[in-house]
Amino acid sequence: MPTDQHAARPQRGADLLFAGEVFCDLVFSGVAVPEIGAEVYADGFAVTPGGVANRAVAAARVGAHTMLLSRLGDDPIGSHIHALLDAEPDLDTSLLESVPGHQSPVSVSLTGEHDRSFITYQEDLGHLHLPDGIGPIGATHVGIANELPAWVGRLRAAGTVVVGGVGWDSSGDWSPSVLERLSEVDVFVPNDVEAMRYTRTDDAVSAARLLAERVPLAVVTRGRDGVVAIDSASGTLVEVPTVSVRAVDPTGAGDVFVATFMASAGHGWDLASRLRFAGLAASISVTGFGGAASAPTIAGLQSFVAASRPDGDWSFLLDTASAAR
Repeated sequence: MPTDQHAARPQRGADLLFAGEVFCDLVFSGVAVPEIGAEVYADGFAVTPGGVANRAVAAARVGAHTMLLSRLGDDPIGSHIHALLDAEPDLDTSLLESVPGHQSPVSVSLTGEHDRSFITYQEDLGHLHLPDGIGPIGATHVGIANELPAWVGRLRAAGTVVVGGVGWDSSGDWSPSVLERLSEVDVFVPNDVEAMRYTRTDDAVSAARLLAERVPLAVVTRGRDGVVAIDSASGTLVEVPTVSVRAVDPTGAGDVFVATFMASAGHGWDLASRLRFAGLAASISVTGFGGAASAPTIAGLQSFVAASRPDGDWSFLLDTASAAR
């Protein structure tokens, strides 16, 4: 059972729910994979929550009341990560279970100037189960590479917006059958490589158009080239550029984007503003180590815009109270 400080909190729902594996990320920056028998020294180091925690923390930091469904071991690593997550304002960790005797997942990230490499250890605990009676959930994020859990359908039937994502297909198949599950989600947010591979297209816009035939809102991230989205109901296509920053560690930037995009729904902004908000949050996140540790707050985003004056109209953000929900 959960053993954190929020365990006794009544379950009254949340703006957002994120479910999945929480990792302890050990991030080494400014370093390449060493040759056999060699030792290399990193320019920077951080210990930070990773995995689904990247999304949960990013959403909570921009003001969305966020619930996290996951598990950690009671080992020293798990206890440390649990404590970090407990300390995040607006993050409800009452469904973050502490499993006796379980080794918490660990991922080592070696981040160089142009590439990243990972070493991961994880012990399988089986599927996560969402308990009954948690209250209304505004939106949740799920992976669609495999069959969706039954609780996702129950939430959607109750009015929850379901946002789908995918990851890298190590098999190389990129089976189009995965896209059949888009009928079970309301929004789909892949990156450009994933979108083009699954749709067998050569550019992100073409991929987004095909995806929008299957899902109400298709959002395709393009890294340094920004993001493109298509609202299938109106046929509206929106393209937003990336805010340029000096990148230190890109780990978790995609997670920060989708989480802050989901959180932005609570502000009543139009689609272009929501995309710009999420893109800015993702950009700021790569200036520090780890997606969760470097996820910005609304106040931090406002300070960046005021100081750096990126191109475009940011009045929607500057006029937003940093503590408002």
